[in-house]
Amino acid sequence: MSTQLIHIQGMTCLGCVKNVKTSLEALPGVTSASVSLEDGTAVIEGAKAQPQMILQQALGEKYSINPDAEVKPIKSSKLKQLRPLLIIFAGLLLATALLNYKAFDLKEAMMDFMGLFFLVFGFFKLLDLKGFPESFAMYDPLAKAFRAYGWAYPFIELGLGALLLLRIGLVPVFVITLILLSITTVGILRSILDKREIRCACLGTWLNLPMTEATLIENAIMIVMAVYMLTQTIAL
Repeated sequence: MSTQLIHIQGMTCLGCVKNVKTSLEALPGVTSASVSLEDGTAVIEGAKAQPQMILQQALGEKYSINPDAEVKPIKSSKLKQLRPLLIIFAGLLLATALLNYKAFDLKEAMMDFMGLFFLVFGFFKLLDLKGFPESFAMYDPLAKAFRAYGWAYPFIELGLGALLLLRIGLVPVFVITLILLSITTVGILRSILDKREIRCACLGTWLNLPMTEATLIENAIMIVMAVYMLTQTIAL
């Protein structure tokens, strides 16, 4: 992931700010642009840094990049980038606690958490169903080999979530969860070891999340829970 700071000349009003923002966000690979009239700057976030020539073409003749102020890449902290993911995880934990506060049972709580996890993450993927398969195929081996799997994955998650909350077909659900998340985890681990700067599609493409160790930990937690619940369910 890349974040750039550029200095822009020619902005005089809020209308200019809107025009610059719209022009920059229309560029392929740019996910967001924050424009400041007071500072005469724009912070651009995307998959990779944009060349100055491309940025200038997007701005047109009315606005120009300050020739005395170099286009600079800036780094945002991983914690800031992962903030949406952390907030969602906190919400899932809170919802699980509220559902089980009267008579807490670890197995019941784990199934509720896993069910809510799949439903929430599945619905986020539906926000950009067209873009998700391509992003998912960047690191998931099965989605790369079979694009249809990428299209089906959000619905698989929704189905697993519903079955977990309804307590239906638990053994097959845990087995499928274990298989699918293990495949994805292999792809995530390869991407991290190769130091590839790609977007994590765990919450779809609507949120711009980087592929980090947190994604690996997230999957590992779900795998451990699936293994535990599978052994507990079979033992009954």
